[in-house]
Amino acid sequence: MRQNWHMGFTSFGGPPVHFKIFYDKFAVKLRWLDEQVYQELFSVCQALSGPASTKMHYCINLIHDGFLSALLGFFIWSLPGAIGMYGLSIGVSNIGETLPRQVYALLSGLNAATVGVILLAAVQLSEKAITDRMTRAVVFTSASAGLMYNALWYFPLLIALSGLATVVHDFRWLHGPVNKVLAVVRRWRQAVEEETAIEMATRESTVVGSSTEAQHRPASRESNGSVRERQEATQDSNTASAEDEARIIPSGRRLDVMSWKLGLALIVAFLASFLLVMVLRGTLSDLPLLYRLFANMYLAGTIIFGGGPVVIPLLREYVVAEGWVSPRDFLIGLALIQAFPGPNFNFAVYLGSLTAINSGHSSAAGAVIGFVAIFAPGLIMVHGTMGLWSAIRGWRWVKAVLKGVNAAAVGLIYTAVYRLWQIGYIDEGYRDGTSLAVEPWWVVTTAMSYFGGVWIGVSPPVSILLGGVMGMIWYGVVTA
Repeated sequence: MRQNWHMGFTSFGGPPVHFKIFYDKFAVKLRWLDEQVYQELFSVCQALSGPASTKMHYCINLIHDGFLSALLGFFIWSLPGAIGMYGLSIGVSNIGETLPRQVYALLSGLNAATVGVILLAAVQLSEKAITDRMTRAVVFTSASAGLMYNALWYFPLLIALSGLATVVHDFRWLHGPVNKVLAVVRRWRQAVEEETAIEMATRESTVVGSSTEAQHRPASRESNGSVRERQEATQDSNTASAEDEARIIPSGRRLDVMSWKLGLALIVAFLASFLLVMVLRGTLSDLPLLYRLFANMYLAGTIIFGGGPVVIPLLREYVVAEGWVSPRDFLIGLALIQAFPGPNFNFAVYLGSLTAINSGHSSAAGAVIGFVAIFAPGLIMVHGTMGLWSAIRGWRWVKAVLKGVNAAAVGLIYTAVYRLWQIGYIDEGYRDGTSLAVEPWWVVTTAMSYFGGVWIGVSPPVSILLGGVMGMIWYGVVTA
């Protein structure tokens, strides 16, 4: 529990940084799990909806010490940041319509430094996720696709397609047809080359010399082609055998958390509760505000894939568009949550509290509702999935799926970097947020945060704090 207390107060920077901290702490230092199990849990948590880093933390404690330890670890991990966001909501509710410009500078500096921290974590996670050409292609493709479009259904689709792509690649379902097409192309090219060679030989040498060349060259090329095809077939066979051997799970890596039947029952029970909440939300028009807040947060926690960076635009739609929280207060919370420890899903505590305050209800009630509703879906689903996972993780195709899901999740982290970059600069003329590239100072701040972590080993909390200092220096320079 001491390790959970420490991380609960020092884990800044969002999910990408959290995953790096988990790996260094639990896999490298404490050796609670090895590389393979860590990568499996990472992929499972990314493939399910909800707060990815929180689910990862929960699963590590669940496997190591059981349910009560996992539950206690979750509260230790999330409550420091949640309490901080609740206090922030109280302060924001009491400020006027405008903020001093130095506050905007501080918030922009924090955002700029956070971008650098997340980018560094994405690069480090990429080194773990990229194991071959296919995973390299998946990381690049998912990052590029995530930059070009954004929708509720889009990220889950990218993750699913990436898992399917690695299955197709690892089982070589397309290798046979592709090799046949390539063989046809090679034979066609050989025929063209031979015809060209014969024509040139006819012009420059005797008929006998050209005949000899025509007889021996095709046989040589055909022989080389046959050898190459045999080598490729042998390599594919060896790779398939290695994959089968890799799925023999040693006893030390077994995840006997619960039976698969209990895990399945837990998932079904959650889906039933979700259906009930959504039916009431959609059919009754005079529901109390706090219930509507719970329903919106419960829905967000259920349909969000990709972790904290994805939850921000969705919560803006479910809270700001409803008229419960002003756009300015939303952006203030967005900037400051990067400076708070723990998961970004604690943003729901801030929004829930402000919603309750603005409607005349208890701020504590709104904060608790936001906290429970946003975290419960992901934790229930991942707890149930651990029961199923222990039964299916030894299957070869599961490893192939996980490899693609893992690579796609890492690629989407680069998408999160871009989206935060696009709204990170806040000032009197940019109260809705704009790109950090508008002001070169923030570009330098981001670069310092990134290279400070690479070259000097500056920790994420220190980098974010220095970003705030850079923001205040910028304010002093431009107002001097």
